[in-house]
Amino acid sequence: MIKDILDIKVTRAVESKLPQVDWENLPFGKVFSDHMLVMDYKDGAWQTPEVLPFTNLSLHPAVSVIHYGQSIFEGLKANRTESGDIFLFRPDMNGRRLQESCERMCMPEIPVDLFVECTRKLVEVDQNWIPNKKGYSLYIRPIIFATDEYIGIRPSETYKFMIFTCPVGAYYSEPVNVKIEEYYTRAAAGGVGRAKTAGNYAASLYPAKLAQEQGYHQLIWTDASTHEYIEESGTMNIMFQIGGKLITPSEDSDTILRGITKRSVIELVQSWGIEVEERKVSVKEIVEAARSGKLEDAFGIGTAATIAHIAKMGYRDEVFHLKPLEERPISNSIKETLNDIKLGIKPDTLNWCLKV
Repeated sequence: MIKDILDIKVTRAVESKLPQVDWENLPFGKVFSDHMLVMDYKDGAWQTPEVLPFTNLSLHPAVSVIHYGQSIFEGLKANRTESGDIFLFRPDMNGRRLQESCERMCMPEIPVDLFVECTRKLVEVDQNWIPNKKGYSLYIRPIIFATDEYIGIRPSETYKFMIFTCPVGAYYSEPVNVKIEEYYTRAAAGGVGRAKTAGNYAASLYPAKLAQEQGYHQLIWTDASTHEYIEESGTMNIMFQIGGKLITPSEDSDTILRGITKRSVIELVQSWGIEVEERKVSVKEIVEAARSGKLEDAFGIGTAATIAHIAKMGYRDEVFHLKPLEERPISNSIKETLNDIKLGIKPDTLNWCLKV
């Protein structure tokens, strides 16, 4: 095992920023912990990782990532249980998804066990930053980006892998409003939609801004060729409930990011005996279900949001208001159960949590 042979050097910050944190007013993604992990790729190999005090980066103006966009990232969380243990939620799946992104973006892969150990070590060092408040966690952001100082279109020969963390509360503080997007495209077949690469998110900012000006939090993206099929939402995968069944777009398409929380939800509800259909989901099907009152629930699923209930859904000139939260027993149970597993309140029968 990597943990048994890898001695990650730790240089601790002289003074912690913890006393400066206002835990009662904690914005998502703006407060950063004391340390970060750094590992460089050069001469054809990943070098030894190191934990350092959190600080700014110094980059050459010609650094490859700025010009040619070789940049990928992940997102996962650490939680503190009632007994004081620290759990990571399925970090091996993040490691495998990072490898898939690396392959598509022509970047060197990191072994999954090395990725997990780097994550575990940084969380161990900054464990005091994990909030003790209900609904709060330590958000973990791994990134890889190209670092060649070269103006020329080719894969970089050097890269930097980093992990930093943020104590966070809820990503969405209320149920979300979404709009079905029929003009702009998040990803096209044969593109990089399955990779968790920075450019995908840059491309979504403008259409998301237009939707926000109309009172929506996020978009529901549709396929690039016909806009007839639903794919995912801006910050999360999406799931619908019709006739007691849960329905979600299949990840067979290379335009949809493989969701770790989504996969966990599917495995969880299947263990409860609830039917799940992973398939092509048409806009027509969902809109007709909403019009007729047969759409029992709709919710987003993601690491940052976990379960984000959808309050209303816009389609062209129509707006559909979904059921009140108290009338959504399945998604409420999913949200409660996932949180309780992460916090050690309910047994982790599916072996998802890694103890730090």
